[in-house]
Amino acid sequence: MGSKEFFNQVASQWDQMRTQFYSDRVRDKAMDVAGVVRGRKAADIGAGSGFLTEGLLRRGLHVVAVDQSPEMLSEMKRKFRAAPVDYRQGVAERLPLADAEVDYALANMYLHHVETPAAAIREMARVLKPGGRLVITDADEHNFEFLRTEHHDRWLGFKREDIKRWFEEAGLKQVQVGSLEETCCVDSQCGSEKASIGIFVASGEK
Repeated sequence: MGSKEFFNQVASQWDQMRTQFYSDRVRDKAMDVAGVVRGRKAADIGAGSGFLTEGLLRRGLHVVAVDQSPEMLSEMKRKFRAAPVDYRQGVAERLPLADAEVDYALANMYLHHVETPAAAIREMARVLKPGGRLVITDADEHNFEFLRTEHHDRWLGFKREDIKRWFEEAGLKQVQVGSLEETCCVDSQCGSEKASIGIFVASGEK
């Protein structure tokens, strides 16, 4: 089973599952770092069931929600029926967005699921308007192997220096990578192992 199939299966339970992994503070801090402004357009990349989208809508933004899982997008449509959300199915290396389409691109706990993180970051940078901001929150490097099999993680987190380099190689300026001062906590379903992983926040400007 790949990540697409996994997320198709858990779409209806994901909101409840997610609350066990990390708090709403992750979303709030990411939006603060992005400096989101009411009325502008943001892309939620790897949107899942709408964790970031919900926060962006509350702050008055127009949202393009992108996910590879049709079941996750269906779950979002059910939740945000009357909201100004544009739903698009697509993959990390070929985002269904035009060049310079959005003011902000945000991705939460998305990068460790993609095949080629550097290419995914280049794609997110591509869709930003000049002066637009990319903000990614994800896991620091760790060694909890059970997350590969139970959650279909491709990567066991990332070194912050790699993230910084990929942002810069994507042409972004004023790149900063630091601790979000939050953790991602996951219990193994098949044993007694418990993961507690630091979360970083990375930002850069087009």
